[in-house]
Parts: sequence; structure tokens; C-alpha cells
Amino acid sequence: MAIDRFGRNIHYLRISLTDHCNLRCVYCMAEDMTFQPNADLMQDDEILFFTRLFAGFGFDKIRLTGGEPTVRANVVELVRGIASTEGVRSVSMTTNGLLLKKLAQPLAAAGLQRVNVSIDTLNPEKFKRLTRWGKLEDVWEGILAAEKARLAPIKINAVAVKGYNEEDMVDLAALTIERPWQVRFIEMMPFASATDLQVNQVVTMAQIRQHIESEFGKLEVSNEGRLDGEAQVFHIRGAKGNVGFISSVTHPFCADCTRARLTSDGKLRLCLLREKEVDLLTPLRAGASFEELRRLILNGIWDKPWGHGLAEGFIPLNRAMSEIGG
Repeated sequence: MAIDRFGRNIHYLRISLTDHCNLRCVYCMAEDMTFQPNADLMQDDEILFFTRLFAGFGFDKIRLTGGEPTVRANVVELVRGIASTEGVRSVSMTTNGLLLKKLAQPLAAAGLQRVNVSIDTLNPEKFKRLTRWGKLEDVWEGILAAEKARLAPIKINAVAVKGYNEEDMVDLAALTIERPWQVRFIEMMPFASATDLQVNQVVTMAQIRQHIESEFGKLEVSNEGRLDGEAQVFHIRGAKGNVGFISSVTHPFCADCTRARLTSDGKLRLCLLREKEVDLLTPLRAGASFEELRRLILNGIWDKPWGHGLAEGFIPLNRAMSEIGG
């Protein structure tokens, strides 16, 4: 069991399979983003080794992220290896959905259980503006393929950006009326590469909720008021699905945090919005023993910070979001 100094049991690992992405979302990265060479990223055997290592410390929940995880070569076989690791009980993925039409069924057969798909608007023109490169229809077909492959429950992640799509939150919330999906609205968080936009064009949870309730009436509490992962969950009266709010900026959920992140270049990051990391890949490639790696991980987890420093004006600048894994 991996315990931090605040007594939190850290058992949820988000593994970034790559920093590469096939979109260039305005709130995530520059259009001319430069990615790391593949040789500097964890190789397949290294990802599987770290999965076994962390599983031995009680990490039983794995989420695969990026960049965009589905652009990783051999992603289906990687999922198969991770899902078959002793001690791992949950394997999910956060994806932009562009490649799910092709990959949903093979990923499900390999052991993937759930997907979160990022989609910030149902307006094709706005979608193109936000993602710079993407086509909404490709993502929609991917979501339907994931549902058909029973990668459920389907969760939709939407980031609200002032001046881009804040009025589109109503249409996204309406998806839950006839579908048993969870649409989760995420407050934009500041990172390197797009910081000015991220700071100045935040739409808060309260503002998003006001938009939705002005159309559908007061939202009703779901999940008995408990967080579902990071989300506070509600539903529109009579709806089949749920609406969630992830308010990392205005209402952080640090007390309930059980997660750590393994970046695509093998760094253990203990808080999304803190710069401190523990390099695991360099020691592994240098021949570090199991005990040495074990100590690096457990010491890092013990020092996991309580939470971010946004209220004090601290913004992490050492990596863009795509370089961390959300």
C-alpha cells in the first residue's frame, strides 16, 4: 500500500502513453507543438514493467492518457498487457475519440473497460476552431463505436473556454436526457504554452451550472452527493444520464485525491498542478535495482503535496498538459 504523509491511500495511476497528439486544442498546446523523440519515451516493456511495479504497491486502477493514447503504436497490445497484470482491476482511457471508430472493439477485447472522450462542443465549426484540426463527426462516430463495444459508462469531458464555447454547455448537457452517459464539465487549468488563455478565459463551475439550470431547471444531486472520481455529479430531472462538474480551480478536491501520474518520459508526477517530479525511467535504464526503484516511488508518494497553489498564484510551467497526461 502506498500512503502519503496526509494518510491518503494512493492507488490510482494515470499512465501517459505518449505526448504526441493528432489535435492541437487551443487550451492545451501550440499549433506548432514539438514532441519528444520516441526514444526518450517509455518503451512497451518499460510501461509494462512500471505497471507491475506499481500494482505491487496496491495501485489497482489504471487510466491511460496522452497526448492522445490511441496514436501510440501497439496500443491494443499494451492494453492487453496492462489489463492482465496481477492486481490491476480497472483499466480505462481518456481519448479525443478520433480513432475510436477503428479501435473501440479491439481495445475492449484486449481488456479496456471504459473511455472518457473529450468533446467541447457539438457545433462542427466551433469544434474545428477549438481543436484546430479535428472533425466533430469523427469523434461522434468514435463515441458510438465505444458504446457499441460496451466501453461503458461513456463519459464525455468538456472544457469550457470563454469566448469559444461557454454557451454550448447546454447542448452537451442535453445529451444526458436520452442517453445513459455522464457529461463532465471541466474548469480550464493553467499550464505552460497556453497560460494567458487558460488564466483569462476560465468559465467556472458556477457559471457553467447557471447556463445549464437556466435551460433545464435546478439540477438534482446524483451518487448520493459523493464524488464520482473527480466529479460532483447531478442530473437533469428525468434524464437517463448524469452531469458532472470537475472544478479543480474554484473547488479543489485535494482531500480525496488518490492519484499519481506517470508521464510518457517516465517521470512520477504527484500533483497535476505542481512541478515536482521523480525521474524513474533514467534509473531504470541505468540498471537500478527493484529496491532502488521501489524506494524512489514510495518516497515520492509520501511527499505528494496536499494540493495545488493556484490560489497563491503558482502556475506550473515546466510542462504543457499534453506532456503530463491529464
